[in-house]
Amino acid sequence: MGKNGMQILIQSLEKKIQILDELIKQNGVQEHILKQDSFDMDAFDATIDAQAGLVEKLEKLDSGFETLYERLREEVLKHKEQYRHEIAKLQSMIQQITDKVVVVNTGNMRNKMLAENQFKKEKQSIQQSVSKSKVARNYYNSMNNLNCVAPQFYDNKK
Repeated sequence: MGKNGMQILIQSLEKKIQILDELIKQNGVQEHILKQDSFDMDAFDATIDAQAGLVEKLEKLDSGFETLYERLREEVLKHKEQYRHEIAKLQSMIQQITDKVVVVNTGNMRNKMLAENQFKKEKQSIQQSVSKSKVARNYYNSMNNLNCVAPQFYDNKK
């Protein structure tokens, strides 16, 4: 299982790199949505759902990789020279993955700040419309009461 197992580990890391590239794309799409003047909540939710699915795939790949690596670790450590090329490739791929994870995390933090700003704008917009409707309602009520004259004299005796 040595060579085959190492090939499976390499394939797992290749899939992980592909998924991380997709996450980077989704971060870009999400950033574009958040920078728009008119906020599209449905599109934003779709990107979040897509990212959640990709993260779930990453977690499955990670657990499978670690399980397989635990099975192969002793054999690989005993025969380091035999697996020299595969180990070098795995190390290179892990470095790529680390770099991509940093890019994804940076994008997530940037998008988080953009989302907070966008939500703040939406909240202000809602507060303005509530305030405007309250002013309009008060104006309407005061205008309706303008023609109604309250009694000038009221007799308290019965």
